[in-house]
Amino acid sequence: MTTTLTTLTSLFRPSRARAMRASLAAFVVAGLLAGCGSILPKPPQRADVYDFGPGVQRPADVTAAQQPLAPIALADFASTGLPDGRTAVFYRLAYANEQQLHPYTLARWSQTPAVLMQQAVRDRLSPRRAVIYGDTNIDQQIKGGKSPTVLRAEVEEFSQVFSSPQDSIGLVRVRASLIDSLKAGDELVAQRVFVAQRPAASPNAAGGAKALSEAAAQVAEDIARWVEQGGR
Repeated sequence: MTTTLTTLTSLFRPSRARAMRASLAAFVVAGLLAGCGSILPKPPQRADVYDFGPGVQRPADVTAAQQPLAPIALADFASTGLPDGRTAVFYRLAYANEQQLHPYTLARWSQTPAVLMQQAVRDRLSPRRAVIYGDTNIDQQIKGGKSPTVLRAEVEEFSQVFSSPQDSIGLVRVRASLIDSLKAGDELVAQRVFVAQRPAASPNAAGGAKALSEAAAQVAEDIARWVEQGGR
């Protein structure tokens, strides 16, 4: 009987040992997988993309009694106050160094501020006149072979300016020029700088983008009125 129990015990011991080794191996594998999850790099965060919104630029009310205005050519806007071709949302810390532009890491515009500003002005001008849009179309001739007046503009400032860590504004400054194309060459008709600012609701990129879009809308409105008041 003793021999039989010894034999049975010896038969069960390897199975128990194998089970323990299997459990240990599973525990080690689980630990390695958990460790790999913390070691593997996380995918980079995507930047938030902003524009001026679907209804920020409200066209002027046009009545049936109002006559259409003369066509105007809207040249491609330049950007002299921001790094060329950049779509970053920029801010300044006026309380530290107002001369330094800082880009938000995880925020950008859908297009460059110059292009967005040009589109805003076009949308404001177009209800009462034909707008020839972009440099490639300016050579088009209107009735009688007379070229339209050309509106050119440079975006000199387009940033969120912080006066303190919590308080900021969206500041837009645009220099606009009206030019007549004559046989003898281009003639400067008028030039003016337009500035608008709007308070930011929050001290971050979202607040800055909203404030900048509102300031841009005001600048577009002011430019359109200036053009019309000048008889163009």
